[in-house]
Amino acid sequence: MSRKIVPLVASVLATLFLAAPMFAHASDAACEAKAVDKNGKALAGAAKTSFMKKCHADMAMNECSAKALDKNGKALAGAAKHSFMKKCQAEMKAAK
Repeated sequence: MSRKIVPLVASVLATLFLAAPMFAHASDAACEAKAVDKNGKALAGAAKTSFMKKCHADMAMNECSAKALDKNGKALAGAAKHSFMKKCQAEMKAAK
């Protein structure tokens, strides 16, 4: 049974990896839509730059968390997850 699951997990992860550039554009649009102040006005200048940087970092963290799986499809934990998250986030920064 596990022989059927491993290729499935691998294909899902490959699809997510190949679609990452497409998500980058989607994250820009999503962050732009959220970049408003408490009065509903669009942020500008340094406030917008700071917000966009934090928004992209949060989205990268969420993407990396979703990918943090072991070879059996179980969620990583502890040091393995920490190491994976650090590497994943570094790769995402390098890709931009």
